[in-house]
Amino acid sequence: MLKTRVITALVLLALIFLVVYSGSFLAAAIVGGMFLGAAMWEALRLFGSRQPLIGAVIGTLAYALILRYRGDFPAPALFAICTLIWALRLTPSLALGLPPVDSVRNRMLGVVYGVTILGCFVAIILFYQYSPLYLVSVMAIVWVADIGAYFAGRAFGRRKLAPSISPGKSWEGAIGGWLAVLAISAICVFIPALKGTFATQLQAAWGWGAWLLVLSVLAAASVVGDLVESQLKRRVDMKDSSRLLPGHGGVLDRIDALIPVLPLALLVHSRF
Repeated sequence: MLKTRVITALVLLALIFLVVYSGSFLAAAIVGGMFLGAAMWEALRLFGSRQPLIGAVIGTLAYALILRYRGDFPAPALFAICTLIWALRLTPSLALGLPPVDSVRNRMLGVVYGVTILGCFVAIILFYQYSPLYLVSVMAIVWVADIGAYFAGRAFGRRKLAPSISPGKSWEGAIGGWLAVLAISAICVFIPALKGTFATQLQAAWGWGAWLLVLSVLAAASVVGDLVESQLKRRVDMKDSSRLLPGHGGVLDRIDALIPVLPLALLVHSRF
């Protein structure tokens, strides 16, 4: 299992490295569309859809049309909708629970969650178009939060964050991930070579107070994204969203924390 996991990780890293440093918008869009389709298919399966492939195709076509006409498409409106979906519907579900799988409300929720996945991938491509380094710097917020939470949770975890959804997560881990994000982002601000990163431009545009607030919200959003996907999997008794990535589960398992973060980050970026 470890060997398979490592091989898959190396292949994915090589693919991402090639796309990021190729500078090709078309290559990034195509690879993004492939992963979007896979994530949509997995998500619809979690919502009990009988035709998840059809939904994945529709989502991918919507993504292609948005990118084709991105100059005329009101992208900030899409990202604002995604942010509102997370704030008003998906985050409260962690406390209120999810509707029954065979209900109309569940099918509607599946569509809503699909919209946020679409927004995430559109944000990825627009960030890439702005700067590959900038895209990586936004995604790194999620990665640092996750790594920091893992080590802080292992060392200090006592109080469970959401025991009925993800028993392994703790409040101490979440706080450790948040502090790690602030520490790494602060270091970036003082390194001239990293002036093109999200955290540095955020501080330069809005100052330290807004920097602290925005990064704190993004770190918290990454935790919520992870928990919501865990809640969806637990409801249908699935360990992984799929087996598309040997040793790692599914695409959704790898991007769940990015889904609420990237549209919100791009919405913030649009206000610089």
